[in-house]
Amino acid sequence: MRREEKNIVIDKIAEQIKQYPHFYLTDTADLNAEATSTLRRVCFEKEVKMVVVKNTLLKLALERSGKADFSPLYDTLKGSTSIMFAETGNVPAKLIKEFRKSSEKPVLKAAYVEESIYVGDEQLEALVALKSKNELIGDIVALLQSPAKNVVSALQSGGSKLSGVIKTLSERE
Repeated sequence: MRREEKNIVIDKIAEQIKQYPHFYLTDTADLNAEATSTLRRVCFEKEVKMVVVKNTLLKLALERSGKADFSPLYDTLKGSTSIMFAETGNVPAKLIKEFRKSSEKPVLKAAYVEESIYVGDEQLEALVALKSKNELIGDIVALLQSPAKNVVSALQSGGSKLSGVIKTLSERE
């Protein structure tokens, strides 16, 4: 690959790093063609973009992106590396965990999620447990609605009791 081609690839990866708020570095080596095809299909269905890259080009792209200090990720750039780009932070972690029920790979090398860096495969459970922005908003809305729902239900049940008491009193006379 010539220098111009390498620069084009580096710029393309750096642009994707800037574009997507979350990405995972995984090891997908030793997957056969069928398993790789299945993984790519699942990624497509979950709106996760998976790209296989050379480690040296990825390191240069991380440096060139200027998005954050990615130096903790550099030690993980050994062997085969695939990047999973996603709009939602926990989707690739859930995808990896689900895919591992039938295969040993992909192995999580590192992840950049919610402006934090996670290094090592042991971080997978923590990443699965992370809630996305929409999930957090949903939880907050549910918490805010809970007291209002209690008041409304108390008023509705109290109204029927009150009308029952009035009806009973009116029937006595």
